Amino acid sequence: MGQLIDRINELSRKNKTVGLTKEELAERDELRKKYLENFRSNFRQQLDNIEIVDEPDSNKQ
Repeated sequence: MGQLIDRINELSRKNKTVGLTKEELAERDELRKKYLENFRSNFRQQLDNIEIVDEPDSNKQ
């Protein structure tokens, strides 16, 4: 994941300075897509592992 982010950042910096070729634009788009898929998958996994526990309400009679 670190290498993926590093390459995305490298392409982003290059785009701001000299621009990207068509191949580099396609690579950047593909890398961003992979990053988002990975992020969503990890986030979904975290949400699936959350367990909600309700404590009994001591004020109820």
